[in-house]
Amino acid sequence: MSANSSTAAVEPLKSTAGNKNTAGNRGNGGKRSDDGKRKFSRPLVYVLLSLGLLVMSAPFLWMGLSAFKTQSELSASPPVWIPTEWTLENFRQLLDKLDLPLYFMNSVIVAVLVTVSNLVFCSMLGYALAKLNFVGRNKIFGLVLGALMVPGNLMLLPLFVLMSKLQLIDSYAGLVLPFAAGAFGVFLMRQFMQSIPDELLEAARMDGASEWYIFWRIVMPLVKPALATLSIFTFLGSWNNFVWPLIATNDPDKYTLPVALATFATDPNKAGGSNGMLMAGAFLIVLPVLVVFIALQRHFTQGIATAGMK
Repeated sequence: MSANSSTAAVEPLKSTAGNKNTAGNRGNGGKRSDDGKRKFSRPLVYVLLSLGLLVMSAPFLWMGLSAFKTQSELSASPPVWIPTEWTLENFRQLLDKLDLPLYFMNSVIVAVLVTVSNLVFCSMLGYALAKLNFVGRNKIFGLVLGALMVPGNLMLLPLFVLMSKLQLIDSYAGLVLPFAAGAFGVFLMRQFMQSIPDELLEAARMDGASEWYIFWRIVMPLVKPALATLSIFTFLGSWNNFVWPLIATNDPDKYTLPVALATFATDPNKAGGSNGMLMAGAFLIVLPVLVVFIALQRHFTQGIATAGMK
């Protein structure tokens, strides 16, 4: 009886061990199949992303290369992608017919002032909404979220009337003040500043630090990725802004670069149907934005990745 019972007790153990081995083999087989799928899908993803990048960048490549082409190559059929003879004649003609340094400086002044003011004011309001307790804080944040839903073009007429009443038309102040702070910047800075530990700020207050000292010396250095992200978005939006400078300026000496190039393109006495000069002007408009993005891209990606974390 004891031998039979021992044999009966061993058989289930063997069966259990066999089942475990079978399950382990199945698990290993599943892992191998998953690894195989990943090895197959990863190159496919890279190919699709590369194709998407090529499609998105093709117009910019065409614009940049066309700025250095001769007029015969621009009108060639089939189109010539890479210039056989690189030339700067389009830029020389554009400088002769358009006061490019003046318009370029106008765009730089407006874009830099708008960017700096957004960094200061949006950071202040974002800090107040994230780290200060006061009556109506949530309601103010709700207004900020509501402002994000309002189309920008809807505010053009009220802004124009307001700037006219303040006699700021045809001035740098009229181009800068309507965009000195934005709801997106406040939202971005508030979300990023929420990730800063409250204990750090409380320790500074216990040491006698003022709110301004805490904001400027402790908080601002910690939110550099968010500041870089806001800088790129704000500079890009201000540099490419066309509708508001067109409405708010009547004096050609106050034109920004996009407005000046658009009026130049529609004037047959100046542009003369020269696509090369227009491509050269468009290339000069895009170039500063690329420089800013390349300089801040490391902080930009970090700010986008962590802005929503708390």
